[in-house]
Amino acid sequence: MRVLFVCLGNICRSPTAEGVLRHKLREAGLAGQVQVDSAGTGDWHVGKAPDARTRVAAQRRGYDLSQLRARQVEVDDFGHFDLVLAMDESNLANLHRLRPGNAAAELDLFLRRYQLELDEVPDPYYGGEAGFEQVLDLVEQACDALILEIKGRL
Repeated sequence: MRVLFVCLGNICRSPTAEGVLRHKLREAGLAGQVQVDSAGTGDWHVGKAPDARTRVAAQRRGYDLSQLRARQVEVDDFGHFDLVLAMDESNLANLHRLRPGNAAAELDLFLRRYQLELDEVPDPYYGGEAGFEQVLDLVEQACDALILEIKGRL
């Protein structure tokens, strides 16, 4: 199975989700069975590491995002990934516009798919430290549900 997380710049929310899911897959003994990646719909940060505040918040919880680098979503992603999970409605709309008609990838909102209290992962970029902690809280909950879905699919 192949999962792609998508946000706007690929430096806060989607790399957090990628790092958390990779960690949880290792803990569940599923790391070799699932490919995980993240991307942004925008190109402003291509090649850059996740935001320093994102890395610090993640590291405090045991997630290492230091090797991740931002990239932009490509048309080929819709043929490569089974599940493309957007962090918010705006990015989901952008993904629907980019998606080729014959693509098999399933598109959805990450939080809504797992019926959490919010539909969207709030963008913490212009806020304070609490926003990055909230992103981690939401992503951890949704990744736990995603692991259950992955186990059911494998």
